[in-house]
Amino acid sequence: MSSEQGSREKPGAAFLRGQLEKMRPLFEPGGRLEKLYPIFEAQETFLFTPDKVTRGGPHARDAIDIKRVMILVVAALMPAVLFGMYNAGHQYYAASGLEHPGFAGAFLRGAGIVLPIIFVSYLVGGLWEVLFSVVRKHEINEGFLVTGLLFPLTLPPTIPLWQVAAGITFGVVIGKEIFGGTGYNILNPALTARAFLFFAYPAQIVGDEVWASTQAGTMADGYSGATPLGIAALVPSGPRAAVTEALTEAGYTWTSMFGGLIPGSIAETSAIPILIGAAILILTGVGAWRIMAAGVLGLFVGALLMNLTPDHFKAFTKVPFHYHLVMGSFLFGIVFMATDPVSAARTEPGKWIYGFLIGLLVVIIRVANPAFPEGVMLSILFMNVMAPLIDQCVLRVHMRRREAYLRKFSYAQG
Repeated sequence: MSSEQGSREKPGAAFLRGQLEKMRPLFEPGGRLEKLYPIFEAQETFLFTPDKVTRGGPHARDAIDIKRVMILVVAALMPAVLFGMYNAGHQYYAASGLEHPGFAGAFLRGAGIVLPIIFVSYLVGGLWEVLFSVVRKHEINEGFLVTGLLFPLTLPPTIPLWQVAAGITFGVVIGKEIFGGTGYNILNPALTARAFLFFAYPAQIVGDEVWASTQAGTMADGYSGATPLGIAALVPSGPRAAVTEALTEAGYTWTSMFGGLIPGSIAETSAIPILIGAAILILTGVGAWRIMAAGVLGLFVGALLMNLTPDHFKAFTKVPFHYHLVMGSFLFGIVFMATDPVSAARTEPGKWIYGFLIGLLVVIIRVANPAFPEGVMLSILFMNVMAPLIDQCVLRVHMRRREAYLRKFSYAQG
């Protein structure tokens, strides 16, 4: 650290940096804690912007590094986290039959349900991250700041904590570390973890079972309620009115699904906090707005095509676009999962293709899937695999056009 940099820091920051500098020799080569250097580096770069630059020019340096980008994503997730806590408490009291204690009481009860799930995800996943960093002797991957939060937000509040630990273990180890860590994985680690639970423990991951609790024999042993997608999938053949009326009778109007005070995964039920998060990602330049817009467009085209089917097909094909938009986890997936910069398409045209196909596949899988009527997770994972091919095709088309232009230009000049 330069003396000029130290003079510009506030007293508190200068004190923290001084303490880190005193500890540094213990973690550097030859120190007693040399093997734990990734842990030291993680806390240092979390508190201060790294002062490292590339060895050769040209290069540019600003205050934004990967950790800051990931922290911006975490900040964009906060509205959904806070709403998920309140909704968890709200559903708890609605299921138990106890008197609703108001906003503060429901929020505190929901926080007691949601925070352990997030804590287990960060604890177990963080241990795996540290272990791989120590063994491989590299820095702790910053991507886990987001993965450790995204994964629990896609789970129902009733998920057993041991399944949270198993899922995040699979997502970190199999979904990311075996490929080399952050930047090398081809699948979104959070969705990989959820896919593992989806296929290994489908009864607990679906989200239909809302609560199961007892308190001195005064509360119901359990409460079950079908999700909007589950209700829509069970409606027999008929016109659009058949499925919308079935949803309304179950208490799921478009407005209620947009507001999100309904059973479901922790942070996926309400469109409002998700849209706030999307605005944060777009305004800060962290989230790829092209993927989000293309996903909505693909969902619209898919719903429109399904709506053209005859009435003797099952009524799920008649679900209108604006219902698909707020049902299930589409908005959360297209905003926070599909835009993962590592597993998504990189080229600008590729982002449009990638996002459009995700939206289109969501409708196809929802309507055609005979088991669980949700297609967001599978659509994004499938397009994660296809993203490199999309980018390669886009680059080849661009190179061919450029070669044709250069030949034409050389002919004109010659």
